[in-house]
Amino acid sequence: MSQSTARMPRGIPYIIGNEFAERFSFYGMKGILTIFMTKYLVDSSGELATMSGQDASFWYHIFVFATYFTPLIGAIIADVFLGKYKTIITLSIVYCLGHLALALDETRLGLTIGLTLIAIGSGGIKPCVSAHVGDQFRPEQSSLLDRIFDWFYMAINIGSALAYLLIPFILAKYNSPALAFGLPGLLMFIATIIFWMGRNEFISVKPTPPKQYWATLKTPEVKKAIFSLIPVYLLVSVFFSLFDQTGSTWVLQADMMDRNVSFLGFNFQVLPSQIQSLNPIMIILFIPICTYLIYPFLNRFFNLNGLRKIAIGMVLAGLSFIICASVQSGIVNGENPNIMNQFFAYLLLTIGEIMVSITALSLAYTQAPNRLKSFIMSFYLLAISLGNLITAIVNWIMPKPEVKEGADATAVLFGISPYYFLFFTALTFVTAIILWVYSSYYKEVRYIQTADMIE
Repeated sequence: MSQSTARMPRGIPYIIGNEFAERFSFYGMKGILTIFMTKYLVDSSGELATMSGQDASFWYHIFVFATYFTPLIGAIIADVFLGKYKTIITLSIVYCLGHLALALDETRLGLTIGLTLIAIGSGGIKPCVSAHVGDQFRPEQSSLLDRIFDWFYMAINIGSALAYLLIPFILAKYNSPALAFGLPGLLMFIATIIFWMGRNEFISVKPTPPKQYWATLKTPEVKKAIFSLIPVYLLVSVFFSLFDQTGSTWVLQADMMDRNVSFLGFNFQVLPSQIQSLNPIMIILFIPICTYLIYPFLNRFFNLNGLRKIAIGMVLAGLSFIICASVQSGIVNGENPNIMNQFFAYLLLTIGEIMVSITALSLAYTQAPNRLKSFIMSFYLLAISLGNLITAIVNWIMPKPEVKEGADATAVLFGISPYYFLFFTALTFVTAIILWVYSSYYKEVRYIQTADMIE
């Protein structure tokens, strides 16, 4: 490999730095959201006006649904009007204002304004940042794409791991939502500055004029990409209906468990929101294990293409919910299971996430025709949105289980029975089978931007 193809583009450090700080801000805020709504929310007079666990879970997933729905709008703005760089900078300011609203107002009004602005800002930049990463690579550097998406995912998970550990601690220690929401807001401001500093280093793809853009949507090449990817992301949405419950039902379940942990001679208690840090920490550890050990091993037995990776990841996610079902059964029956049970659930879910999310993210870029990178990237994010809508609806309609004598009454406050978790297990198993069959018919292609498309 020549020196030119072995070197990463100059704009990559700014994108990675921005992604680290932005993900810290998002997951720091999101990580304490359920606990804030159930324990800290106040009315206009300053009196506690908290939500039930069931309501908090519903609104949590509605927020995530909105956050991952707005990328479609951001993608069109980037692809047709402003370009990715200007779209990211503009919506990052909206994002910062959302954090400010959460830090200044602890009522439902502040929550509504803050989450709305964050959903617009965070959601709007998501497809642009992911596609902007790929835009930095010329065709002769395409062999580096898979590596950079691994780095990109590592930045996401280092930022989120630190946020999940630190922000819940700050909220619990200082009993101050303003401080706990303010620090993520500061990190989002820093993320915006970092991205602005890289403005002269980025390769930027020119926006497509509206008439040409809509004409491009009608070409056979684009129609083929869209209609082949839509079934994939509809199925992938099922994974995210499970995955994002680590911030809602899994946190509420952790709050009802024995959270005392002994490790290497140290005894400590884990906060309910902090247990979420297991996911990004495990991601960091297991990305190289999957890349260099698990994938080559599985390839010895069958062709491990992208869709088959996703199908296997689905099965692992379903197995993690079997563990949650077992834990919930114990809680409903008056037992006090230890938080280490969730450790094993996180282990399975995390390996599943690596196989689903990284693969789906890479597919969204490489399978997208050059002029529509952000638009096709939004399909991946819409899958997350749809998954959270599924979860919100299930939480809304799921009947509450009966509480047996002696059981902790809080065990059913958020309307979860063991069968709730088993329902999602069954859903993912069926989806995995469909994906495995579809993988035999799906043909992958790779589109990389070329020099004539660069500003």
